[in-house]
Amino acid sequence: MKACPVCGRLYPDDAGFCPEDGTQLLRATEVPVHSDSQDRRIGQLMCGRYQIRRVVADGGMGRVYEAIDMQERRHVALKILHPDVALDAVALERFKREFEVSRQLPHHHIVDVLDFQPTHDGSYALVMEFLYGEELRAMLRREHVMAPDRLVRVVSQVAIALDEAHNRELVHRDLKPENIFLCQTSDGDIVKILDFGSVKDKTWNAKKLTVMGTTIGSPFYMAPEQAQGLDTLDHRADVWALAAIIYECVTGQVPFMGSNGPSILLEILTKEPAPPSTVGRASAYGIPPTLDRVLAQAFRKHAAQRIATVGALADAVGAAYGLEGSHREWGHASQAVLADRIRRTLPGLMVAAPPRAAADEFFGVAGSLDVVEDPFGTPVASIGAPAAQGWPKEAPSGPSVVEEPLVVPTRPFPIGPMLAVLVGMGALGLGILVAWLVLRA
Repeated sequence: MKACPVCGRLYPDDAGFCPEDGTQLLRATEVPVHSDSQDRRIGQLMCGRYQIRRVVADGGMGRVYEAIDMQERRHVALKILHPDVALDAVALERFKREFEVSRQLPHHHIVDVLDFQPTHDGSYALVMEFLYGEELRAMLRREHVMAPDRLVRVVSQVAIALDEAHNRELVHRDLKPENIFLCQTSDGDIVKILDFGSVKDKTWNAKKLTVMGTTIGSPFYMAPEQAQGLDTLDHRADVWALAAIIYECVTGQVPFMGSNGPSILLEILTKEPAPPSTVGRASAYGIPPTLDRVLAQAFRKHAAQRIATVGALADAVGAAYGLEGSHREWGHASQAVLADRIRRTLPGLMVAAPPRAAADEFFGVAGSLDVVEDPFGTPVASIGAPAAQGWPKEAPSGPSVVEEPLVVPTRPFPIGPMLAVLVGMGALGLGILVAWLVLRA
């Protein structure tokens, strides 16, 4: 392991120079730790084995440090609770549960949590693998939007990780750009999902930490049932959150805006977002109208009408950009390959959405799970609809899947309601005729 003698950052053995300041790296044991009068933990050995090197981030719950595991000789990150938070029994239990839950899950696309220990200064430390890269939030602050090929790869990897968690009845419940970490490689990003501290465990014997009616999560990415604190919340809340992240990645803004938490939640409960292809019309990458229809169904207020799994959502997003296959393939394909495929298909998808079919608005549109009304103006099929050309032919894995992707059916003439009206009018006419005959008699 190597370290920068100027900034103190740690790097793998094959690194030569610090990308932050260009300084030649030395072996970590040759670089002294710079003391910090504002933080006495810097330079200390925590939990008998973790040498604290520097502060990486500071949040409401705790502070994250870069450290060396002196026993395993590896690079780690330590998240240590703030003293006041460590005294909160519920916050401490959530911190412990983040360790317990993360240890249950495969770690290719979920941060590997290694240890949980009390500290000598009265707090607790969660030890994780150290990740090189940046949060999705940092990338969006810098670049505002994400290229389609990069988006498909990132969303596919998030779906691979979350579908596995959902299969185990674990709902992340706080999915947001801050909790999606991007580790850059020559083939594209490797995603790591962070922070399972707010997880909702749906298994029958799980310990409940949230009082009914309490909202947990980040308002901008919160599903309606989550905003209302409903105990019926399940994995489809993560589908909504991922759809909100996708919307932000392509348009540069969140789908539901407000000046504070309550106003954001009111928007979520009562409004529909503007079509992303309209909001992001000036985007350098282009947003096809096909993506409007995908996100419309992912933003259904009723979870039963929503796209059923994050895997199905990722499949639909890739298909909206004209890709064939599934998210499990796209998540591991190189970004360059995905870019070439999308480059060939995107121009044909950038046509205007088909106009709405004429219909009798008095009777409205079917509200069943088979056909639901798209708030962007186009009816879309939900469950069991026939496949359209170019969409995945196989159902994605998961606890409950949308067997086929979204298609645009022709709205049928409302024969049933019209027949009822005609029968009623006939009965009324017959009654009038009978009354007239009785009076004449």
